[in-house]
Amino acid sequence: MKNYQIDPRYKVSNREALIGIGLAIINFVWWYGFAYGLGGKPVEEYQFIFGLPAWFFYSCVLGFLVMSAVVFVVVRLFFTEVPFESEGMEEDQ
Repeated sequence: MKNYQIDPRYKVSNREALIGIGLAIINFVWWYGFAYGLGGKPVEEYQFIFGLPAWFFYSCVLGFLVMSAVVFVVVRLFFTEVPFESEGMEEDQ
């Protein structure tokens, strides 16, 4: 009988996948909150920023910039490089 060990790369990849899902949820909440929060008024009441409706500017333009910065910081701080090769594990040939 073979002695199977759980690959430690799975723990790292699962943690990073959960972080990615969390970032996607935060991005969606940001977008939805500004798009439908500010965009639910009559068009005559819209405020404009750089010629764009405020809801669009905050949800799409500013949201993209903020989330890009957040993703950059999260990847730098919380993600680790994991090799694809399984070092030290014997493989059947």
